[in-house]
Amino acid sequence: MNELIPKISISVNDTIRKAMQVIDQGELGFALIIETETKVFKGVITDGDVRRALIKGYGLETSISSISRPESVTARIGTPISEVSRLFSDIVRIIPLLDDNNRVVDLAIFDKRFHLSVAEPTLTDKELQYVTECVLTGWVSSAGEFVSRFEKIFSDYCGIKHAVATSSGTAALHLALVACNIGPGDEVIVPSLTFIATANAVSYTGAKPVFVDIESETWNIDPECIETAITSKTKAIIPVHLYGHPANMQSILEIANRFGLLVIEDAAEAHGAMCRGGKVGTFGNIGIFSFYGNKIVTTGEGGMVVTNDDELAEKIRILCNHGMDKDRRYWHQVLGYNYRLTNVQAALGVAQMEKIDEILQKKCFIGRKYTEFLQNIPGLTLPVEKKWAKSVLWIYSILVDEKKFGITRDKLMEKLSDHDIETRPFFYPLHTQPIYKTAQKLAVAERVSSQGISLPSSVNLSVDDIKRVAESIKAIADT
Repeated sequence: MNELIPKISISVNDTIRKAMQVIDQGELGFALIIETETKVFKGVITDGDVRRALIKGYGLETSISSISRPESVTARIGTPISEVSRLFSDIVRIIPLLDDNNRVVDLAIFDKRFHLSVAEPTLTDKELQYVTECVLTGWVSSAGEFVSRFEKIFSDYCGIKHAVATSSGTAALHLALVACNIGPGDEVIVPSLTFIATANAVSYTGAKPVFVDIESETWNIDPECIETAITSKTKAIIPVHLYGHPANMQSILEIANRFGLLVIEDAAEAHGAMCRGGKVGTFGNIGIFSFYGNKIVTTGEGGMVVTNDDELAEKIRILCNHGMDKDRRYWHQVLGYNYRLTNVQAALGVAQMEKIDEILQKKCFIGRKYTEFLQNIPGLTLPVEKKWAKSVLWIYSILVDEKKFGITRDKLMEKLSDHDIETRPFFYPLHTQPIYKTAQKLAVAERVSSQGISLPSSVNLSVDDIKRVAESIKAIADT
């Protein structure tokens, strides 16, 4: 029996005074009502119930049996956590767990951290302060000082000359491709294992995405596969820094230079990641980042294009703003897009960038703890960090080998859901997607995709939360 239960239990014959004393002593805002001799559960009395009784004129010596209380919600001991969690509501915050004799043997108490999400933003008073400033001054659209502040703080952080804020990471990638004059008849090499937006942005231009396999360790584009995919139509390579680990930019740039190809880095998931001492996004001709709600830095929706090329930066700024001439208002010489970031979103971004080092430190701490707790479980492949790289572990992701672990990746996800632990599968390889399906057999991408699972990785996780996930995985493996 939970050792707390006797301390917060009172008899059906006890008084309001006694209930108040027990509730105060227990510091949980409620007391359990128990039949004195049989110990059978009779209900719950909360501090709110007591307060309402006193307002109605009941005295301190009134028996609690006289107080009107809502019917208690209970569950049987052994009920799956997922089922118990569904019983909670705005009113129900305590669920006694009963044995077959209707005696309380444990308690389920609502906790907002009970459900562990894969990702969630970290928003504090600073974000609220900056957004409130936008609202109070009326600068809520794409004009306003926070947009330029966000671009400046981000370019300084990356150590690059230009940063142009956009409405999404996908918009940033589309702009980068258009600015590089990629269009119909061109081919762009893309890793098959990535979010579909990487390929879609290529398709928006009329060019063709060409898919290649990935490395088995980093899960990033395999440089050895790039060269065999190059044709006379190849115009660019898009390396993706998947899940926060840098792609091998040294090898990719060597191939690009040899064949005269552009390099556009998709760093949507890797803010602050390092490759041989330099920040990702700064190696190629252009880099892009995403600020979607689950990213390391978020503006809700949003993106950024970064480059050291003055001409490309100028083109991107014009294309981002309907193709409007920068010196002649409402004069449009090129087809442009409405891909601007709002001042309100940029205000969030500035606040987020002011604490990016803190966020990344916590991400790395979470990664180390996961590795510590999971490293001895057979059948799991944990994320690597190559000697030349600094991964930011955007989302801590693992591979599950069914033969060694005992069950499939999908079954593990299902069982973790029963423990109220959210997970996500890896992306489907792009060459298997209905919109892009080819006859290719990219063995590594297909295997990694089928085995990959992303675990809760919010910076709000405590060590106990991480341990809970790891222990749940171990318990599932042992059953």
